[in-house]
Amino acid sequence: MKIVQVEAIPFAIPYAKPLEFASGAVHTAEHVLVRVHTDEGLTGTAEAPPRPFTYGETQESIIAVIGKIFAPQLLGMSALEREAIHAHLDRTVGNPTAKAALDMALWDLLGQCAGLPVNGLLGGCTDRMRVSHMVGFAPAEQMVAEAQRIRDTYGITTFKVKVGRQPYTLDVAACRALREALGPGVELYIDGNRGWSPSDAARALRDMEDLGLTFAEELCPADDVLGRRWLVARSPVPFIADESATRAAEVTRELLGGSATAISIKTARTGFTASQRVLHTCEALGVEVVMGNQIDGQIGTLCAVAFGAAHRSASLHAGEVSNFLDMTDDLLTEPLTIENGTLRVREGAGLGIDIDPGKLARYRQDR
Repeated sequence: MKIVQVEAIPFAIPYAKPLEFASGAVHTAEHVLVRVHTDEGLTGTAEAPPRPFTYGETQESIIAVIGKIFAPQLLGMSALEREAIHAHLDRTVGNPTAKAALDMALWDLLGQCAGLPVNGLLGGCTDRMRVSHMVGFAPAEQMVAEAQRIRDTYGITTFKVKVGRQPYTLDVAACRALREALGPGVELYIDGNRGWSPSDAARALRDMEDLGLTFAEELCPADDVLGRRWLVARSPVPFIADESATRAAEVTRELLGGSATAISIKTARTGFTASQRVLHTCEALGVEVVMGNQIDGQIGTLCAVAFGAAHRSASLHAGEVSNFLDMTDDLLTEPLTIENGTLRVREGAGLGIDIDPGKLARYRQDR
């Protein structure tokens, strides 16, 4: 299982409907397909979605760091030497989605070599996840219409509502409209992407106390250290740290410092290896986790479902694994399907990722 080639292939697929939120908007999935090849003819596959407004990575930077730094370090190593490989990767700071994609491709290889699904190797708790759908910025009536369509079409009954606009009352009104239209049987939680001040966030939470929110996520910047702690101490619901807690050490710091009381895990930024470290840290500290989404395509979604369904604590809440529904196409030979509000793990060895060569040829940007 010696690594003989590492590919970083840029591709771009438009979104049918842009997702807009406080820290930016995404109109096209300009992602990177990562492939790790071995001397035994096996290929591990994953996807790196750059988010420059969150982590500073771009499609070009992911290709450059993999091609110029990471690939030369990995060539000749065994794909089974994951800890040694991470020791090399960690010498370079940042670049979380590039590292995560390489990690997940290695796990894909491990599963293929063993003839077992990655979900089983990670823990095998269940074979599916309940799905949560993100509702982005729009007039309240459009947000309600989208949520109703998603519920009626896919059976999804959990919605993560993007907030963080000014004035904050816009989002309070939107959340109230969603609750009134969808009823008490639907689960709602909010994500501010650091868009509000601590005081506006506190006012918004107060005004939404009767809506039965499940979580509040990143309503204000973690860099507002005292304001964030003040807000979290007054939050009536668990307060999720997402982009402010991307590694196990950051998770520990934010939780023990009083800046969060729950954590979002995103395999797109921590792969499987570091995601397990984050998950186990949360379990040890007794806090809840949710499986987040990096606006992943179907490849990244397969990875998130494989990890989330593998672990008991990660599968307790609905996972944010439906953003691919807003894309006009994808690279998989067999597209993902959401049925009765759930998404199943792919069967077979590894991650079950099968790339359609025709689609890859159509959407790749390096030829």
